[in-house]
Amino acid sequence: MAIYNSDGKKLMNVEYDVIVNVGDIVDGMRVLSVNSRSDEEYAVFLLEPNTRVTCYIFDEVFIIGKSDSFDGLGDAIDAWNNDEI
Repeated sequence: MAIYNSDGKKLMNVEYDVIVNVGDIVDGMRVLSVNSRSDEEYAVFLLEPNTRVTCYIFDEVFIIGKSDSFDGLGDAIDAWNNDEI
């Protein structure tokens, strides 16, 4: 398990080839799932303290998108798969 912090735009103090994995912590939230569409872009689904789900979209270590407050992991993954995020 790794712990990462971001400045809202990128992961801080990491190498460019770092990939966030299930069980890691990002900005104080546990990673529930990771899904990719291409070799460069991937979504990280995070459990918020209030039990809702946030999705960060990464290109390497850069956060290129964010969507929060999904009711559950299934809703967040559906939004990602339907290009709604």
